[in-house]
Amino acid sequence: MKKIAQFLACLVIAFGFLTNASAQSTAGSKVVYHIDDAEVQGIKGLRNIRNHLDTAPSTTIIVVTHANGVDLLMEGVKDKKNNIEYAPLVSALKSRGVKFEVCEITLKNRNLKKDQFILDADFTPSGVVRVADLQYKDGFAYIKP
Repeated sequence: MKKIAQFLACLVIAFGFLTNASAQSTAGSKVVYHIDDAEVQGIKGLRNIRNHLDTAPSTTIIVVTHANGVDLLMEGVKDKKNNIEYAPLVSALKSRGVKFEVCEITLKNRNLKKDQFILDADFTPSGVVRVADLQYKDGFAYIKP
């Protein structure tokens, strides 16, 4: 009788693990994309994000920019290599639920104003702290294109 009870307990535990794993896979993952150089990472990063959402549309994505990465979200800025304006690409991703954030420390250090950025940009006190918090506190995976 004791062995039957142990067997049933094992089945209940195994079923719980399977149910939990199934719930996690349907919930979608959470990813922070870290951009600190728009010229090097801009188009590549935006393309990666688009492809990511095409394959896994339920993914929660936050893009955190700092240093020269904030240029990705500045009004009228283009990719120097391909002469493609970032704003329409960002807007398309924003409409798919992607959140874009600009580091306010970078604004101060580069003497930039919030009104120089596209409307799709949000602001965070520190880009580096935000990336760390998203990873550690909120369980986001980290990608740097």
